Amino acid sequence: MAQTLQSFIGGRWQGKEAATPLYNALTNGVIYHTHAEQLDFEEAVRYGRKTGVPSLMKLDFQQRAACLKALALYLMERKEELYKISHLTGATRPDSWVDVEGGIGTLFAYASMGSRELPSSNVLHEGPAMALGKRGGFSGTHILVPRGGIAVHINAFNFPIWGLLEKFAPSFLAAMPCIGKPASATSYLTEALVRMMNGSGLLPEGALQLVIGSTGDLLDRLQGPDVVTFTGSADTAAKLRSNRNILNNSIPFTAEADSLNCAILAPDVTPDDPEFDLFVKEVAREMTGKAGQKCTAIRRIIVPQNRVDAVAERLRERLSKIVVGDPSVEGVRMGALASKDQQRDVAERVAMLARGNEMVFGGDALKLVGEGVAEGAFFSPTLLLCRDALRNDAVHDVEAFGPVSTMMTYSDMDEALQLAARGKGSLVSTLVTKDPMIAAHAVPIAAASHGRVLVLEREASVDSTGHGSPLPQLKHGGPGRAGGGEELGGIRAVRHFLQRAAVQGSPTMLSAITGEYVRGGAVRESGIHPFRKHFEDLQVGDSLLTHRRTVSEADIVNFGGVSGDYFYMHFDEIAARDTQFGKRIAHGYFVLSAAAGLFVSPAPGPVLANYGLDNLRFITPVAIGDTIRARLTCKRKVDRNRKDDKGVGQGVVAWDVQVTNQNDELVASYDILTLVSKHA
Repeated sequence: MAQTLQSFIGGRWQGKEAATPLYNALTNGVIYHTHAEQLDFEEAVRYGRKTGVPSLMKLDFQQRAACLKALALYLMERKEELYKISHLTGATRPDSWVDVEGGIGTLFAYASMGSRELPSSNVLHEGPAMALGKRGGFSGTHILVPRGGIAVHINAFNFPIWGLLEKFAPSFLAAMPCIGKPASATSYLTEALVRMMNGSGLLPEGALQLVIGSTGDLLDRLQGPDVVTFTGSADTAAKLRSNRNILNNSIPFTAEADSLNCAILAPDVTPDDPEFDLFVKEVAREMTGKAGQKCTAIRRIIVPQNRVDAVAERLRERLSKIVVGDPSVEGVRMGALASKDQQRDVAERVAMLARGNEMVFGGDALKLVGEGVAEGAFFSPTLLLCRDALRNDAVHDVEAFGPVSTMMTYSDMDEALQLAARGKGSLVSTLVTKDPMIAAHAVPIAAASHGRVLVLEREASVDSTGHGSPLPQLKHGGPGRAGGGEELGGIRAVRHFLQRAAVQGSPTMLSAITGEYVRGGAVRESGIHPFRKHFEDLQVGDSLLTHRRTVSEADIVNFGGVSGDYFYMHFDEIAARDTQFGKRIAHGYFVLSAAAGLFVSPAPGPVLANYGLDNLRFITPVAIGDTIRARLTCKRKVDRNRKDDKGVGQGVVAWDVQVTNQNDELVASYDILTLVSKHA
């Protein structure tokens, strides 16, 4: 008997009565039902605001990043349970890998980025602060803070795991409770994921809710601090975006819509080049991976007129080797579409595309492999050819969301780029060329209408992740038809779920607000050297003003001998006299070394290691006879909740360093990054 799926609302699983049947994509047998009970969305939003927000705000950015990592490890240990269910969606093992391990990998990625780039507080300083007055008493900067609202994530059917996790990870870091709403056709896989996440015991109470079936009046109950994200069709995105409550309350709405992505074979590539085979392989993989049900799949294949026959022949050869059927059978390389409804929709759209165009591959009876698959939602790989794409609107407007793509020809590179732009905004395009000058000309033009551009040739192919793979580190989303939104893109995605505010005040006040020392603010000096303090004892603003050192000619000569740096500015009096400085000056790196000698406390202690410099600038040259000193100030502390092999905790401390001369002029400015131990 088919199981009835449940929603997870208000901290409990709800729904018992069967409603809409959901089908095995491979056999068309009923495997699940959505539930018939209507949900109380007022309860959902109240639970998110009253329980989810406070529980997430009890943690800081670093702690939420650690929670994501623990959750990712937990899910990875149980991934085979998800693979087993994913098979029912018609996916092959490689298809499911993108969804299952790609989704979990996104959790790992955001856990790592959060640990590296976010503070151990709930205020993200978007500096540097800037002086707004001549006397140094008034400054301004920007901060990013949690919005205090909930995030509603509405997802498509094609990636029921990745689709939720790639939105959940950055919103969780931003302390926004999530209400996930998967597309019904494959919602059984999302439900299994949420049950697993909830069962982990790792998520703060109220951090995640799940809606199976309709969203009802959920969007009508949202408020200004909330956020809505959507992945799916452009038509549905437009309908949701125009919700009166969303418009009236200026609720941020981010859409990532399906698009007519393209791949361009540049005119410099011949059939004998490795790039030609790379192009054919990439197109065939994007046509058949996930049975073409990818928002990033290649729908338009743009090739030179004199290469179209060769491309068609190679693609026919490769597509003819694709075995379609039950992915559990060895040798099957393409599974089914997600549902019979999807199968019918693709067939209708192929019929629209075929009018006036040539059928290069497909259209014949499909030979399926596997038992009981005759009624499954399968569709043959289908390749069309349009020889007059500038005058054919359908190939740029109609998307068959399956293993379907259309070749189109061009006469020169400008026409190829014109065809690419006819997609009216796409998520991704690929340019295959071996000529850097073609890439330099084409990519800036293509970038105006595509969210991501892959330039593929033999060198990049060694490590290329491919046309269709969004990466957590890079922006995912595109202009126009593609929705106009952005997802992923590293910590940029977390910022989308935070509220930015400009803050003005004295440097002392800004230091207190941001948790980061702002130059000109009050400092604390004591008889204890800052390097002698453990991480817990250090405070932002703890400072040391060093003794002085006069730079001699011997210093410059000795540093040149040790470093091998005999640049004329340091050693040639006559040549140096003709420069803007009018005299010999010390090496900039000597100034850094001398400053370290002034402020470092050499004995073993809490400061374990210096692992880098940030924002280094040499401001005023240091001449022979100048006297320098340094001010070292604790600028920022980040508790990454790490311990060494002896179990002793440690944190990251950034130190603001200002090196000045005898006239109190700034000669060097930089941040030092150190590891500092906690008390044992």
